[in-house]
Amino acid sequence: MRRKEDMTITEVNGAPNRLEGRFSAMVVCWILGLGTLVSWNSMLTIGDYYYELFPKYHPSRVLTLVYEPFALGTIGILSYYEARIDTRWRNILGYTLFFLSTLLLLVLDLATSGKGGIGTYIGICVIVAAFGVADAHVEGGMVGDLSFMSPEFIQSFLAGLAASGALTSALRLVTKAAFEKSDNGLRKGAMLFLAISTFFEFLCIFLYAIYFPKLPIVKYYRSKAASEGSKTVSADLKAAGIQTQTEDHSKSLERLSNKQLFFQNIDYALDLFLIYVLTLSIFPGFLYENTGSHQLGSWYPLVLIAMYNVWDLISRYIPLVKCLKLESRKGLMFAILSRFLFIPAFYFTAKYGDQGWMIMLVSILGLTNGYLTVCVLTVAPKGYKGPEQNALGNLLVLCLLGGIFAGVALGWLWLIGNDKF
Repeated sequence: MRRKEDMTITEVNGAPNRLEGRFSAMVVCWILGLGTLVSWNSMLTIGDYYYELFPKYHPSRVLTLVYEPFALGTIGILSYYEARIDTRWRNILGYTLFFLSTLLLLVLDLATSGKGGIGTYIGICVIVAAFGVADAHVEGGMVGDLSFMSPEFIQSFLAGLAASGALTSALRLVTKAAFEKSDNGLRKGAMLFLAISTFFEFLCIFLYAIYFPKLPIVKYYRSKAASEGSKTVSADLKAAGIQTQTEDHSKSLERLSNKQLFFQNIDYALDLFLIYVLTLSIFPGFLYENTGSHQLGSWYPLVLIAMYNVWDLISRYIPLVKCLKLESRKGLMFAILSRFLFIPAFYFTAKYGDQGWMIMLVSILGLTNGYLTVCVLTVAPKGYKGPEQNALGNLLVLCLLGGIFAGVALGWLWLIGNDKF
């Protein structure tokens, strides 16, 4: 009798219990999503600490502007060559880079004893650029990988992305309350954040490299993709003890090109671009620099960031209720274009409204962002073969990151006429 590790693709495809491990896979996808953005969200959440160190350098805007070109440029290259890049090593490299960069951020602060200065700021910018490269590896790689699996896996991964923001916001409020009256309270909270982020990144390396590829349902989907001609899953199948059959790879020549996939799904690509153009033109720079002073004082931007993140997370579970999921292509486009009414709404609320109205507005921003993102990414990859779904997933993440970059750049327009500019 042969060992389980010696099974071929055909035997896995014919396995009677191919749904085994579904819940475990969803949990792992959630944690992997958390690890994808927990380091970056920690940077955003400790923005008040960086504003104390670098008050004249607009850290929330500048660091985001540094992050995005590296993320966008890297995902552009990876999307072009995605059919030749092994997803396993791409994602492991991304999570490892996240781990090392977060650890270096912690070491940099310890080495400088929490002092500011242009040298320290440049060092942080370099590390943030590494975050961007890591994000492009992981986010595009994971969405592409999960696109030929169950839509529930993408939903769990996207929920994990939002959970990283909610978790860091909650911890930031706790640490601010705990350390507010102690010496260097902001710095102690920031150090705790970076240490927690470093742990999560290490956990993601372990889960993705060792545990995830051995789940039966993951083996099934990856072997199915390989039988349809995908070359990106070979290392994952080998890690799971499954032999690939080289004759099936000739099918990869029959797949649609990236250009064909893009134009067939150009509305979905535009959807994601517009969602994040709008969101990142407001979050987080506007919330830190353009909302004025209110009764909450130094707590005010932290509360706004927390409300956005919490509602962004909650909204990513709404599409699980089938009757509440928006699948119409025209309906999605209408809803996304309607969000641009947030621009005048935020302007007039910041100028004339009380903090309660701003908190409500930020909550709706997060609610619509998470809900529409999940709707688009779970509907778009349907009706294609495994290699095409992987390619489309990468293209959609490219458009998403393009929207983030454009939104961050446009966010500087809020500073026109502002004496802080």
